[in-house]
Amino acid sequence: MTITIDQTQIAHEEEKKMAPVEAGELVLDGGFAVPSQRKASVEEFYRLNHTHQTFDFVKRMREEYGKLDRVEMSVWECCELLNEFVDESDPDLDEPQIEHLLQTAEAIRKDYPTRTGSTSPASSTVNLGKVLLHPSFGQLPQWAVVGDTFPVGCAFDQSNVHYKRQPEYSTKLGVYAEGCGLNNVMMSWGHDDYMYLVAKKNKTTLPSAGLFIIRYHSFYPLHKSGAYSFLMNEEDKENLKWLHVFNKYDLYSKSKVRIDVESVKPYYLSLIEKYFPAKLKW
Repeated sequence: MTITIDQTQIAHEEEKKMAPVEAGELVLDGGFAVPSQRKASVEEFYRLNHTHQTFDFVKRMREEYGKLDRVEMSVWECCELLNEFVDESDPDLDEPQIEHLLQTAEAIRKDYPTRTGSTSPASSTVNLGKVLLHPSFGQLPQWAVVGDTFPVGCAFDQSNVHYKRQPEYSTKLGVYAEGCGLNNVMMSWGHDDYMYLVAKKNKTTLPSAGLFIIRYHSFYPLHKSGAYSFLMNEEDKENLKWLHVFNKYDLYSKSKVRIDVESVKPYYLSLIEKYFPAKLKW
């Protein structure tokens, strides 16, 4: 299959990324410059994130939230919960998460109107794990829900955004074996890994690439810099191709064009029904 991306739009975004960075700005993965007035809060966010995201912390979160014993609700009900949140780690987005979720999904749908394979269904559910910010889910702090993700249990790569972390593990492989497969790697805890657990344990029929997109869409050190590729197996390498496709839409679909949620809702309900049960355990 030939993958077509809007090159004009991407070129425009690349020009923005290459523009001189103003004094006091912080540049994050994806090339987005954080305005000086937000620099301190973003730096503090990643200081907390890199300090507290330890191997033991992730193991504890996976055990606790992997029980899926908090609530039963549909995928769309979860989408509506996201109206209450704005991702503080995202310097390019000040709108509720459901807006960006549908912007990305609609951009993919526009280019692939007849395809409902890996990217389309994943794009409509990829950020649902951000319900971890909700009181019903423990109201976790933002550093435990959003932001770029990275493997724990091995050396901290310098390609990680705002690299200042003191390494918990000093060796390249740490507790892992080369080529072990990302499915066997503990990633920093957040909405990506949580939604992956929700989808998998609720027996989604999403293909492997769809689950890969959900779990690793914030893993910028890998899909931007190629870091940690020594942990990948052959299936990971194939799925990474689809993550690169998704990520271009995820980065370049953020816009001020509002989505008429009610008009697109029937399409996404039918897509969700194809890949997920009516009610999921969360």
